This record gives sequence, structure tokens and C-alpha cells, in this order.
Amino acid sequence: MSETFSLGGDLTVNRLGYGAMRLTGEGIWGYPADRDNAIAVLRRVVELGVNFIDTADSYGPHINEELIRQALHPYADDLVIATKGGLLRTGPDEWPVLGKPAYLRQAVETSLRRLGVERIDLYQLHRVDPDYPLEDQVGELHKLQEEGKIRHIGLSEVDVDQVKAAQAVAPIVSVQNLYNLANRGHEAVLEYATEQGITFIPWFPVATGELARPGGVLDAAAKEHGATPAQLALAWLLRKSPVVLPIPGTSSIAHLEENVAAARIELTDEEFEKLSALA
Repeated sequence: MSETFSLGGDLTVNRLGYGAMRLTGEGIWGYPADRDNAIAVLRRVVELGVNFIDTADSYGPHINEELIRQALHPYADDLVIATKGGLLRTGPDEWPVLGKPAYLRQAVETSLRRLGVERIDLYQLHRVDPDYPLEDQVGELHKLQEEGKIRHIGLSEVDVDQVKAAQAVAPIVSVQNLYNLANRGHEAVLEYATEQGITFIPWFPVATGELARPGGVLDAAAKEHGATPAQLALAWLLRKSPVVLPIPGTSSIAHLEENVAAARIELTDEEFEKLSALA
């Protein structure tokens, strides 16, 4: 497993986590087709030394959190489970935003029960709801933090100004944005997170798209390492900034093991620069 870092100053996590979203039905709706496999994947996650698992109340909805409890409770002392709230589910692939403070409080309370914990290690605002002041949404999470129900607060899909506005209300320890080798639209957020020591959790981290075409730089580097393009994409993220915590997700034990192995790949300076120049 890769090196560790301190999330929020008091939680030591290995720098490659696991995103549990795929352990649901099609459209991130309902139970997975094979529940036993989902349980087996989650147990293999911790066997491999991964000690950061990311979920949300909207995955299923609710089912993802329930599966994590079924598979792993009582939790190992070093296992950090991060969840999120602020999205409703009205059907497969439908994700309406709701950041009403009273709803966020309800979401935290129900996630606590589903996960079987007294305090959530990292609770992330899944999306900022434009219908309510950001300060009120983060402020409600801060109240829950002061009540001992949340250890740390994170954000998801935000820009730098939103992070700064949230920081004025409560300590923010993480940001989870779409970011990968092929899509670097949130470069400014990553730079700010690096400056601030905020954990940056890139979702969809192994996306390579056209960059993985046969004979290209990524393909050649992967062959050089005896690795896959997806593994190289993860290795690149780990090298990109010391605050990056990728959370590749899969419902396959074989793919899980492949992803975790990426933490052992060390890119040369030249390889890193060549991959960085791709997008």
C-alpha cells in the first residue's frame, strides 16, 4: 500500500481509497445484482490495506451505506468511512439537489444509524444547493460537528471561491471533485487544496479516454511498467500532489486488486511530465 497522510490532522489514511458507489444496481439505484459479491468486495478492500471508503446516502439510495455496515461492522479502528448528503433520488440516474439545512441534519442522523456509528469521520456536502446560502448549508454541518456527530467536514464539486466561503464558516478538510488524467477542469481547486493542506479526492480517477489509445504515451508507459493505463492514471494522480486521495471504484475483486497495485508504481520524472502533457 502507498504512503499515508493525515486527513484532518488526526486520521491516518493510506493514499489510495475505495469508492463504493458501484456496489448498487444500474443507474446507482437499488441493490447490486449480486449482493454476496458486493459484501466480498468490501471485505477484500480492507484485506488489501485500504482504510478509506467513500460512500453517500444517495447511492442506492441508502443501500450502499447499509452494505458497508453489513460487510464491515464492527469496523476496524483505523477504517475511515466518509459519506455525503445533499442529493435526493427520484429514480435511476436522477439526482436532485437539496441543501435545506433541516434536510442535511436529517441526512446526517439517518446515515449515522445506517452505518452504525456514533460519529461520521468525514461528512461531505454532496452538492451546494443554489437555493440556500452556502453558509447555511455548511453552518448546519458545523453545528452537527459541534454536537459530536461529525468529526470532519468536506465538500464536493466546488470551486475555489466556494471552498473559501465554506472555510469562513467551518474547518474544511477535504474536497471531492471530478479530476483525472484526461479531465483537469478543477486544476485551480487542486492547487488551492495543496496550498491549504486540504485532502483532494478525485472522483472518476481512472478515466483515460482517448489518452489510452494503442501506441500513445500512456499505452507505452503502461507497457514499460507491465501495468494497465488505468494503473498509470492512478500512479500519476498519486504523484501529482501529496494531498490527492484517489478513490477508484469497482464491483470486481480482480479490478480492485489491480487498482490497489497501482500504489506501488513509481513514475520517473520524465514519465510524469510526459503524462502531464497529454491533456
